[in-house]
Amino acid sequence: MQKTTISLKRLVPGLIIGPASWLGPYIAMNSLFLPALLQHLDAANKVNLVALFSTCGMIVAAISNMVAGMLSDRTKSRFGKRAPWIIGGAFVFMLAMILASFATNIPYLLTAWMVGQAALNFIVAPMVAWIDFADKDSRGTASSAYGGLGMALGNNGFNVVGAMFLSQFRLGFIIFGIFTFIGTLVAVLIVHEPSNIDDTTEETAAPEKQKFSLKEITSVFPGWSTGRDYYLALIGKLFQGVGNFAITGYILYIMTDFLHRGSQTQSSIQLINTIMLIFGILMGFIAGPLSDKFKVLKWPVGLSTIFLAIGAITLFLLRDNTGIIIYAFMAGIGMGVWNSLDNLLNLEVIPDPDRVAFFLGVYNLGNTVTQAIAPVIAALVISVFGFSAIFIVSFIFSLIGGISMLCIRSVKR
Repeated sequence: MQKTTISLKRLVPGLIIGPASWLGPYIAMNSLFLPALLQHLDAANKVNLVALFSTCGMIVAAISNMVAGMLSDRTKSRFGKRAPWIIGGAFVFMLAMILASFATNIPYLLTAWMVGQAALNFIVAPMVAWIDFADKDSRGTASSAYGGLGMALGNNGFNVVGAMFLSQFRLGFIIFGIFTFIGTLVAVLIVHEPSNIDDTTEETAAPEKQKFSLKEITSVFPGWSTGRDYYLALIGKLFQGVGNFAITGYILYIMTDFLHRGSQTQSSIQLINTIMLIFGILMGFIAGPLSDKFKVLKWPVGLSTIFLAIGAITLFLLRDNTGIIIYAFMAGIGMGVWNSLDNLLNLEVIPDPDRVAFFLGVYNLGNTVTQAIAPVIAALVISVFGFSAIFIVSFIFSLIGGISMLCIRSVKR
């Protein structure tokens, strides 16, 4: 069967609006509103509670992401295989965040947050597979739209606005939850997936009988000899993600407890995210098209993590406005290049092209799972060495992530 393609005129706007609509609100809530609410509910245990929420979120995200990817790959509907799950996930996420805003105790908040984590991954796994709808020679542009522009807006643009709601964090949960649903719906309408009811590929064809043997279950993930480059990309994604989120996940506490910004906390967070947004968008505009033109992919992705490492060390050493600006500059370039091209690199090393949503979804757990792993690691090192240790963690993990990417063999450069 001929591969379904969608025009870049529809795909690119959807790949920008879509990830910005789910990632932006999630980043703002995860890095600002959730810590603020936890501090309000139990200030004495706030660091450990962030780690608890992150650990539980990691488990829920890992399971729901794989389930969402498999279901999406096997779905047949007049709205396509991705859209129904994306819309459903966005709606449940909105409801969960509205419920979280009314939390008056930790168990209630944890329950609502976990429901939101599960729903979020039913957006993520199918949506990133939209990149595969692009023509072969335009996938760099599509990947850049998703990661370089959409995720740059999500990672940094919303925190600028989110910082304004630090004193009204409960309202922030509601507003950003609603925005997720509306923005995601707009993206789905723009992309407008074609019907795949008549699709007769192996993944969507209903088998007469399904037997779930141990061999079938273990074959979900291929062996190292087959999936080596995919696993290296996944390792790189996870380590780079921890390196990034070890700092961004604790940015509020870094500003208040480490840099002692006091009344300048809000303006400092806005400054970092504004600079990162500008450079992230700039890289989003140029990284993908340049990759398509010069056929270079692995090296810019691998080397982009060096910028993150330099930024982390600089902030640790200077601890002033200059350090904040240099960190934002380095992280903006590094994350801009990374977000623009890492999904495309992963698409090139997927071991089974018939399970695009599943493998891309697992890979993109790096955007949610690493936000769960990083605070756990950060909480551990903070308790032993203090806040300064998370910058060393960021430096080391970022370098390991880059080295893993550079070890990929099937993509030459």
